[in-house]
Amino acid sequence: RKGQRKAVKTTGSRTRLNIMGALNLKAPEHPLICEYKTVNEYNVSRFFNEIRKIYPDYQQKVHVILDGAGYHRSQLVKDWAEVVNIKLHYLPPYSPNLNPIERMWKLMNEHARNNRYFSNSREFRDAISEFFSHTLPGIAGFL
Repeated sequence: RKGQRKAVKTTGSRTRLNIMGALNLKAPEHPLICEYKTVNEYNVSRFFNEIRKIYPDYQQKVHVILDGAGYHRSQLVKDWAEVVNIKLHYLPPYSPNLNPIERMWKLMNEHARNNRYFSNSREFRDAISEFFSHTLPGIAGFL
């Protein structure tokens, strides 16, 4: 009612979940998703190893699209990409619309996170996991 305060539940803490993802445009319903404590140049390089586990033929170059984050442009990332035969493609500044995985992150937020209350971090993680295991396969064609 007008003039009355509304109570909105919150967890009282900020739970952070750092995930990196790779999307094969021929099979967007099965993205590679990995969780890391932090997102930095070392973990980006480690993520390239995860990509190579899925595409182990080192004779075949894998193409990866990245935004302009500093950790994506570090020399360590560039050098390791060369070692594992990954070709890096950097997007122009302020153009996430050119990266298909950004659409996936948007859908994840809309379906799993936005306007939802999580009483603890486990519920939050479960909602994200549920999106990737059950929701995304049904809507991946819209990416």
